[in-house]
Amino acid sequence: MELPDLPPDMKFPRLGSEPRDLAFAFEVKRAAMGPHIIKRWPWDEAFQRDLHERHYSEKPFFEIRRSEQRLGTLSLQRQSDHVRFGEFYLFPEHQGQGAGSTILAHCLAVADSLQLPVRLEYLHWNPVGSLYRRYGFKEISRSEIHCFMQREAVDL
Repeated sequence: MELPDLPPDMKFPRLGSEPRDLAFAFEVKRAAMGPHIIKRWPWDEAFQRDLHERHYSEKPFFEIRRSEQRLGTLSLQRQSDHVRFGEFYLFPEHQGQGAGSTILAHCLAVADSLQLPVRLEYLHWNPVGSLYRRYGFKEISRSEIHCFMQREAVDL
């Protein structure tokens, strides 16, 4: 699945297998998720890197780029009965300025064009949950650490 660009200047190039692509994706994760992870556990670099490499090998990652500036990453993957949205990390300096809402709305429009619901998960103490609820996501289950959400497809 490819993610179309968002005019006028937002692009989503697919990250590849180059070591620099994996390193960039991990750098964004560390910057965006580190503060939320250390609320519960110490940051374990080896564990986090291993987890990230496993996720990176299992799903497509896209760079989020505005003009020539790298804002973060996300993963969008079509499954048989839903679209999986995840690995949505923005560098802290790009958070709270509307970029996340714009990007999420774009990804939801892509899923709606496929007439598929969108599923995601996040650490339930991460404040990003409020963003997802504003966009119509409903909690469908919860583990000790994750909140699992789904948003139904919107008829076009």
